[in-house]
Amino acid sequence: MSVDLRIDNTEKGMQYERALPAESPLEMPRHGVYEQGLSMRHSQRTFFYILRTLISRLFVLGVMLGLSYYGITEIYGVLSTTNVVTNLQWLFLILFSINFLWVSFAFAQALLGFLLHLKPRLIKQSEQEPDFTTAILLPIYNEDPIRIKAALKVMREDLLVKAPGKYAFFILSDTNKADAWIAEEQAFLDLINKDESGCPVYYRRRQQNTERKAGNIGDWVQRWGGAYEAMIVLDADSVMSAECMLTLSRRMAASPGVGLIQTLPTIVRANTLYGRLQQFANHCFGPIYAEGLSAWHGLSSNFWGHNAIIRTRAFAESSHLPILPGKPPFGGHVLSHDFIEAALLRRAGWGVRFDTDIQSTYEESPPSLIDVMIRDRRWCQGNLQHTPFMFAQGFVLPTRLHIFSGLMSYLSAVFWLSLIVVGLAIAVQARYVRPEYFANPSLFPTWPVFDSERALTLFIVSMAIVIAPKVFGWFAALINIPRCMKFGGPILLTVSVVVEMLMSALYAPILMVHQFGVVVGIFRGKDSGWMPQSRDDGALSWAAVARAHAGHTLFGIILAIIALLLSIELFYWLLPITGGLMLSIPLSWLSGGSRRSKLLKWLGILRAPEEKSPAPILVDLEHQLSALSPQPKQHAFIRLLNNPQLCNWHIAQLPDNANQKPVFHPPRILAEWKVRHADNMQQLESWLEPQEELAFLSQRDCLQQLKSLENNLTKQAV
Repeated sequence: MSVDLRIDNTEKGMQYERALPAESPLEMPRHGVYEQGLSMRHSQRTFFYILRTLISRLFVLGVMLGLSYYGITEIYGVLSTTNVVTNLQWLFLILFSINFLWVSFAFAQALLGFLLHLKPRLIKQSEQEPDFTTAILLPIYNEDPIRIKAALKVMREDLLVKAPGKYAFFILSDTNKADAWIAEEQAFLDLINKDESGCPVYYRRRQQNTERKAGNIGDWVQRWGGAYEAMIVLDADSVMSAECMLTLSRRMAASPGVGLIQTLPTIVRANTLYGRLQQFANHCFGPIYAEGLSAWHGLSSNFWGHNAIIRTRAFAESSHLPILPGKPPFGGHVLSHDFIEAALLRRAGWGVRFDTDIQSTYEESPPSLIDVMIRDRRWCQGNLQHTPFMFAQGFVLPTRLHIFSGLMSYLSAVFWLSLIVVGLAIAVQARYVRPEYFANPSLFPTWPVFDSERALTLFIVSMAIVIAPKVFGWFAALINIPRCMKFGGPILLTVSVVVEMLMSALYAPILMVHQFGVVVGIFRGKDSGWMPQSRDDGALSWAAVARAHAGHTLFGIILAIIALLLSIELFYWLLPITGGLMLSIPLSWLSGGSRRSKLLKWLGILRAPEEKSPAPILVDLEHQLSALSPQPKQHAFIRLLNNPQLCNWHIAQLPDNANQKPVFHPPRILAEWKVRHADNMQQLESWLEPQEELAFLSQRDCLQQLKSLENNLTKQAV
């Protein structure tokens, strides 16, 4: 065999400990959907806070209702001229009203954020030095361990300088692929330490990833949460500076009634067209939306699942998610846990805050359109699964609005597409169905009239409402000279905004049709499952992209042909929608792959501030990534046999089941038989199923057979 399978005998006498601290359990009772709500504890709500929050909410409500009243009355005026409103027109009116209410709500929040963004920040959150240790939780699931290792190293080194003894990292693995499991153990082996005077790094892998990420966090809380007053939850692509973490801990220490503080993560390191579009929008428009959200949320804000600090005991006592009745996609474990965990915290009387002023909190975005579509399947199912909570007992109004916003983020695609289809049906009816001139008893006919001028005005107003938040973001960046120069100056900033608006307009109908299909599939009972997010550059071949978007292209062509047959004006009117659909294959191909966006990057278009002036933590991250060598692809058994230290350390991390009653486990039994009878490693790899590999690697006595296999293969080679 070409692979060296020798094991160093000097390793046999070495002892390896589990890479975990002593357990400090916390009880975590499971809650139901319907429970009594509690009043806010340790209230931080001063008179000024109450007044500010009330004014913000009244502002959002007033702007939304005012715009909605205008839009709905105008569309009714367009449809109900002298004719009786038909059933199709009533349906169009209802769908238009729902969509107009939704975009008016988004506009109102953005307008509030824009106005707040223009004034100096009047409120500074109180801080005090914490007297507790904060855990930093890093849940991972079949991820690239090198990227995670680089981020963990730079964060730890920053904390060792600025806050030694105040933080501890926990790598919480839910990885369920054998090769990925051993690869991450090999990557993290030299990081594991128990130096509590500095910044210890611990590693734990669950054998069963029950309840997914929520269960991963919950397992940690129930086993080690008692030793840590607070926990900072990260994602696999998160990076935070030490100063950011210290600010979170200080604010948590100064706010005894607050259970969770969410930061505004900034998207960085995007190197594809779609990633750069998301990154630019996040930098330019994101702060405007965030200011508005934070203002009207008050202490009833939301949780996005990462880049946030949580009071551990508050989370343990209030946020163990209920198990919904029935089967997936609507029953079972809650898929999108973050919204509901925040809702349960608030129901238990804990404040949930969104602090938008905290800097150096970062994440990465999906690299391509198809990667976003894959993620959307899971997010859509999770959000639709929240429906029972919106009407449940004990939740405050802002919480219900968060849940409703999550539902509408996907149901809006259904309403928009339905509006387009109904509009086409009305056009077909007007073209091919003869109108009733004497529908009402009268000596004179009732002539069909369409107020085109009024309809055009309403269309312009609607587009202005949709585009305005981006204009707010552009203007806010333009008048802030230092920030504007980080975008490349006023010209590049303006060009980038225009490019982002045009490209987003082309991608929007593709996502709309896709989300419509996802919603329909979920209502038909299709479970989306849980796939890890892609962290590469998303480059796909033309064939793969064509398979993914063939339906979108065909649908766009059909819509365009129908519109053209009705009138050339309608064809041009629908072109922004049909154009994006008909071009979905090339647009999707362009969205991924770092080489396909090199020209835009070279020209400085869609530049984000962190590209021109990166934060020190991001500079250090890039240095670490360039210094760390990528791991070669190897079978899990080969990794263990080639690295005796890793093999023995791996065995030490497994639970000792020697004194437990034997359990009949078919994958393990099959794996043992195949290991004993395999003639070579290649044959063994081809024989073993994924679950058998995992079962074999999860048992200490099974792993001893690897050494026997190695000895047999060595003898055969000799």
